[in-house]
Amino acid sequence: MAVTLYNLKSESGLKKLDEFLLTRSYITGYQASKDDITVYSALSSVPSNEYVNVARWYKHIDALLRISGVSGEGSGVIVESSLVAEEAIATPPAADTKATEAEDDDDDDVDLFGEETEEEKKAAEERAAAVKASGKKKESGKSSVLLDVKPWDDETDMKKLEEAVRSVKLDGLLWGASKLVPVGYGIKKLQIMMTIVDDLVSVDNMVEDYLTVEPINEYVQSCDIVAFNKI
Repeated sequence: MAVTLYNLKSESGLKKLDEFLLTRSYITGYQASKDDITVYSALSSVPSNEYVNVARWYKHIDALLRISGVSGEGSGVIVESSLVAEEAIATPPAADTKATEAEDDDDDDVDLFGEETEEEKKAAEERAAAVKASGKKKESGKSSVLLDVKPWDDETDMKKLEEAVRSVKLDGLLWGASKLVPVGYGIKKLQIMMTIVDDLVSVDNMVEDYLTVEPINEYVQSCDIVAFNKI
């Protein structure tokens, strides 16, 4: 069963995640999985040590990504951007209850075999259109991608390199957290998270058409996909 987390950029969301990880090493299961990558990429920055369990988990996943990557499938996780859904589940609207009671009272007055009015037909068409539109939106999935961006040498200005990478703006592309990772001989690489809409962004094309061509290739030597997980 998929785990649902809410508003991880807020204090309340981080507090709930901290409580969730109190007795867990990973988001789902007993090994690191794409569910951990999804939540990792949803966090806008390194969690404060105030959230002890979240900080512990974040450092562990961060280390795995740098050393060996994460390949576990997981059980599924959903990260909502607000608390609206959570509040709606926790506190059903009173109006719904009243509406149900009213419907029960009026059952005897409903003509089950009467002709459909123009208003009812119009309402039915609008509902069908809404369902069709929502179905189309769900067809376009998202993916969380961890990218390694390598400079030419130890003299490359890594700040300008990151600015150049983030200057790439595409529909369906959202840059996330980043960090510099030592690779040896004084050289560091940029490791950066991004979330993409699958139907709009091809990571391979983005690397070939934007990140390794002028003027960005002044700083970027090559790019590698470290992790690619469906959200």
